[in-house]
Amino acid sequence: MPIYLPPISRRAFLRRAALAAAGLAAAPTLFAADAKVDANFWALFSDPHIAADRATVHSQVNMADHLEGVVKEVAAMPVRPAGIFVNGDCAFNNGQMDDYATLTGLLEPLRQTPIHLTLGNHDNRDHFWKALKTETAARRPVADKQTLIVSAPAVNWFVLDSLDQTLSTPGLLGKPQLVWLGRALDANTDKPALVMLHHNPGFTEAVPGLKDTAALLEVMRPRKHVKAYFFGHTHFWDVTQDESGIHFINLPPTAYVFREGKPSGWVRATLRTGGMKLELRCLDISHPQHGEVKDLKWRA
Repeated sequence: MPIYLPPISRRAFLRRAALAAAGLAAAPTLFAADAKVDANFWALFSDPHIAADRATVHSQVNMADHLEGVVKEVAAMPVRPAGIFVNGDCAFNNGQMDDYATLTGLLEPLRQTPIHLTLGNHDNRDHFWKALKTETAARRPVADKQTLIVSAPAVNWFVLDSLDQTLSTPGLLGKPQLVWLGRALDANTDKPALVMLHHNPGFTEAVPGLKDTAALLEVMRPRKHVKAYFFGHTHFWDVTQDESGIHFINLPPTAYVFREGKPSGWVRATLRTGGMKLELRCLDISHPQHGEVKDLKWRA
């Protein structure tokens, strides 16, 4: 299963806040006191690239500061999300264990909500598991892969592991994971299926993405309850739709962008009957795309 940070009780959360006030722990930021969980609201993060040293800067961006800004915005909302996804490249470069310690510390203010983390090409699977010790011996439906179904009232999320080799840019799911996905989709046809993985579709050599894209699409396209494919990796916000009607959602990075002027931030996803609304939340609120909304209609 993907690394999962289970929610903690409000009592435990307040206890941590009290320890922080006494100087014994890092201070968490509480959700608004009257915040209720919205079962249709999901917070989508991608590509945080967190280093062990919070002062690390890359491409003129302090990645820890960026993630902290996103976390503070979500924590300050009057409603809490049903869940949070951090879609790969959690670590800065090659997935050191201390990178993940810093990452989980930055996510601490959101620990009243389940957080699911996936793997990208800058992560190291063994270090990832060891850093979150409760996951080291976790049962996984596909051996040596971070694979999971996250079930919600309105949809099922199918979370996949596209890490092939650390620091090797392209991704790979592999046959065992694709077989599992097909069987899992066939066993869960009662709700729309949303597929989440780190790597972008590998349609062109110019954008190294998922090497077995064709095989993944062969699984998804004929199963009409599959509605969307969410990915990161390219550090580029974009929403398109393929000829079968599946939506392709390229999540923005919380860290740095590859193309000057493009937005960094996160996406507020709100499920509705027959589709989903995606709102881009930019770290730079003066960015012209801040608040941009994509209203998706599911294929029939």
